[in-house]
Amino acid sequence: MISIESLAAIALVALGLVLTPGPNMLYLVSRTLTQGRRAGLVSLLGVATGFAVYLAAATAGLAAVFSTVPALHTALRLAGAAYLLWLAWQALRPGGSTPFAPATLPAERPGRLFAMGLVTNLLNPKIAVLYVSLLPQFIDPALGAVAVQSLLLGLVQISVALTVNAAIVLTAGALAAFLTRRPVWLRVQRYVMGGVLAGLAVHLATDRARLA
Repeated sequence: MISIESLAAIALVALGLVLTPGPNMLYLVSRTLTQGRRAGLVSLLGVATGFAVYLAAATAGLAAVFSTVPALHTALRLAGAAYLLWLAWQALRPGGSTPFAPATLPAERPGRLFAMGLVTNLLNPKIAVLYVSLLPQFIDPALGAVAVQSLLLGLVQISVALTVNAAIVLTAGALAAFLTRRPVWLRVQRYVMGGVLAGLAVHLATDRARLA
């Protein structure tokens, strides 16, 4: 139904995106440092629900799009590659910031923490582009139902994102202290993730085009 290469590739994309500072990471770290791990994990549940919403929409919509407009694959591939390059530049550009020095947030009740995590993820441009432009690149209609492939790929992405984000929440305090004392590690993180994202962008723009 789906190739191991595609599963590994979407896992690598998901890892690169989740380790690149963005709205989800900034919110989860800020909330954890301000209100504790429990608040961070409740917020993460909201983020997870946001992923589920995007996955449901992608699974329902991609099948119809691919069956009616196959040429859209090329446009999505190029858009996804361009977006990955932009994220790579954001990671590599001089003066990049760290999410481990976030602004203090006021304490909130669990219900509001969940809702804020959900909204933060739903309004996260990285996640929107991931499901609209990047996920379709790893789907091959010749291998079977597009909707099923979308579901499997999305579940891999969600598993990677939630695992990494949970680790960040559980270790946010220690990581913040460690990185504050060792700024060189912040630069290493940015360079590694920038390189990974740039490499994935090149892969999408070239290798997948040749396969097509």
